[in-house]
Amino acid sequence: MNKISIRFYKDHKVRAAWDEENAKWWFSVVDIVAAITESSNPRKYWSVLKARLKKAGNELTTKCSQLKLTAAASASCSKGP
Repeated sequence: MNKISIRFYKDHKVRAAWDEENAKWWFSVVDIVAAITESSNPRKYWSVLKARLKKAGNELTTKCSQLKLTAAASASCSKGP
């Protein structure tokens, strides 16, 4: 990832990273969930939604590690398996 960007959707910050190799933008799902649901705990909201969808036979994600993005509190973070 070469370029990190902050986008805005309905006045909510959405972190993004440019993947030069695949010529694609990657966006923080948790940030998008926060913007469209206005949940007070978007990470939990996303976790519960994924579990419900998986139980219903839908799978939204592949097994991949999380991207390195700047945390919402402006601290750099890297999470993954």
